Amino acid sequence: MAICASLLASSMLLYGSGEFAKQAQDNRRSAQNQLENARSHLSAARDDQKNMTAYAGEYGALLENRIIGDDQRLDWMEGMEKIRRQNLVMNFRYSIAPQKHHSMQPSIDSGNFDVRYSEMKLQLELLHEAQLLDFFAALRSQIKGWYQLDGCTLRRTGAGDVDEPRTTARLKAECSGGWVTLKNRKEK
Repeated sequence: MAICASLLASSMLLYGSGEFAKQAQDNRRSAQNQLENARSHLSAARDDQKNMTAYAGEYGALLENRIIGDDQRLDWMEGMEKIRRQNLVMNFRYSIAPQKHHSMQPSIDSGNFDVRYSEMKLQLELLHEAQLLDFFAALRSQIKGWYQLDGCTLRRTGAGDVDEPRTTARLKAECSGGWVTLKNRKEK
């Protein structure tokens, strides 16, 4: 009886120690997996920190120029009126369409940002072609935002006689383009 009891106790002890060893190995594997996950998260965080350091200036410039965020329709309109008062062209009219999602051609990876586009049509009256260039230079330098010019068509008006005063428009330009903004997808 004593031998049977000791065999039973020994068997239970061997089985228990085997189960304990198996549980310890499972715990070790789980701890190793957690350690590897933590190492990969730390590596990703370090990479993000390097990227943030490298691109912080550029990102700050995009924020300052109001390219990242909501469209700045009121600022654009006020800027256009400021340009109007500078008399860079004889006269101009513009219309800005509602903002819409814009897919770039060719396609690019925009990261965490949706590219948005507010189409703007311009009709300008000019004395000469250089006024058009001056107008777009003022638009780019005086209005915060990113204006993308798609194209312009120029045509002569009836005013072209040498005897006419230099205050009559000799060219009409119709231009299309738009304001590009980047909207962070996580801010929705």
